[in-house]
Amino acid sequence: MSDLESIADRIEIEALRGELPCRDDAMIKIGIILGSTRPGRRGEQVATWVYEMATRRTDAEFEVIDLRDHPLPHLDEPTPAPMSSGRYQHEHTRAWADAVAPFDGFVMVTPEYNHSTSGVLKNAIDYLYAEWNNKAVGFVSYGGVGGARAVEQLRLICGALQMADVTPQVTLSLLTEFENYTVFKPGAHSVSALDTLLDQVVAWSGALAPLRAASPVTVA
Repeated sequence: MSDLESIADRIEIEALRGELPCRDDAMIKIGIILGSTRPGRRGEQVATWVYEMATRRTDAEFEVIDLRDHPLPHLDEPTPAPMSSGRYQHEHTRAWADAVAPFDGFVMVTPEYNHSTSGVLKNAIDYLYAEWNNKAVGFVSYGGVGGARAVEQLRLICGALQMADVTPQVTLSLLTEFENYTVFKPGAHSVSALDTLLDQVVAWSGALAPLRAASPVTVA
C-alpha cells in the first residue's frame, strides 16, 4: 500500500468515527475542464475520451466543464480573487464560481499555445481563488510536444491557488496521437497514463477533504 493510499484510508476511517467532518454526499466529484474554445478545437475529442474513460470508474463522479458554456470576458472583477472571499460583482463570475465550487478535484485538458496554456483557460482560472483551494488537479495536454510546456505553466499557477497537482500526466503529441493531425486516436500507453492520473486525482481529492471542510466556500 502506498503512502497516499494509507493517508486516504486513515482520513476515511477518522471521518466514519466522527473525528473529521464528512459531507453528506461522500462521492468524490471531479470536473474535467475543457480548456479550449476555438473553432476546430481538438480538445473536445480529448475531453470526451477522458470523460468516457473516467466514467468506467466507481470511485468518483465525473463531469465535463466546457469553457464554451461559461463565456467570460477578460477578467473584469474589481477585487482580486484572493481578496474577494467569494463575493463577486458580476453575475458571470458568480455563475462560474457556482460551476467550480461543488467539485473536489479537476482534470484540466489543455492545448499548448506558444509554450503555455490557452488564454481562455488562464482567464477562467484567474477569476476565482477560494473555489480552487484544497483541491487536486491533474493535466491532460496536447500539442507538438504533447503540450508538456503548457502543463509546466499550469503547475505554477495551480500551486499559487493552493491546489495539489499530481505528478502523473497525459501528454498527447499531434504527431502520434492524432491521425492527420486531426482525428484523435490515443495509444495504449496514453490509456494507461490516464488511468494512473485518475487514480491520483481521486485519491488526493479524498485526502484533502478535511481541509475543504474546514474552509467551506460560499459564493455571494
